[in-house]
Amino acid sequence: MLITSLENQKIKKYLKLKNKKYRDLDKLYLIEGYHLVKEALDSNLLIDLFILENANINFNFPYTFVTKEIMKKLSSLETIPDIIGVCKMKDEEKIRGNKILLLDDIQDPGNLGTIIRSSLAFNIDTIVLSLKTVDLYNEKVIRSTQGMLFKINILRKDLKEVISDLKKNDYLILGTNVINGEDVRSIKTDKFALIMGNEGKGVDLELQELCDKNLYIQMNKDCESLNVSVATSILLYELSRK
Repeated sequence: MLITSLENQKIKKYLKLKNKKYRDLDKLYLIEGYHLVKEALDSNLLIDLFILENANINFNFPYTFVTKEIMKKLSSLETIPDIIGVCKMKDEEKIRGNKILLLDDIQDPGNLGTIIRSSLAFNIDTIVLSLKTVDLYNEKVIRSTQGMLFKINILRKDLKEVISDLKKNDYLILGTNVINGEDVRSIKTDKFALIMGNEGKGVDLELQELCDKNLYIQMNKDCESLNVSVATSILLYELSRK
């Protein structure tokens, strides 16, 4: 089957998914490119699939061919992809596991995507996004994760409430502070929640006050700071070595 009209009801519905309002309403989002589509299929999250007419792709999932005009409209990329999928959002689960990452108002989609990849690499069990953190299903976040968002438990909640519950369950709450922090390499714990803050403002002051310990990364004194995704990756690596 080939869809040739932008007035097609399915295409019109899916075009709305480029807007967060409709993503949240329908609990659906778009993904682009073979790798992301394959990861979504393997995670049982793929529900619909479109392939560019005449593209040489063989995919083990029901699909529909579309014209270049339609693929261009559906895509957010400069170069039109050969394949676009529609995914369902995972149902939010409870916080699980002993290694938790709390993200306080991260705004850059690339940072969030990179943090998600590092979290999976270094065995984080659950990521909790603050209510003002960038949309998980923003197209730039999705691309930056390279499909890793399908493989890790991710929630969006009020972090103050989350920290309160974690403290009741004996999690060590870790913040970051260059001046009063401890070298991350000295921390010995298998049950923790690490808070990483906004790119410009850092961790909210009220959240800082809830921390049991603060960490810092020992580095060259001529380097004043690290990008939040880089810092998070280093901290998670060091904590995974315990």
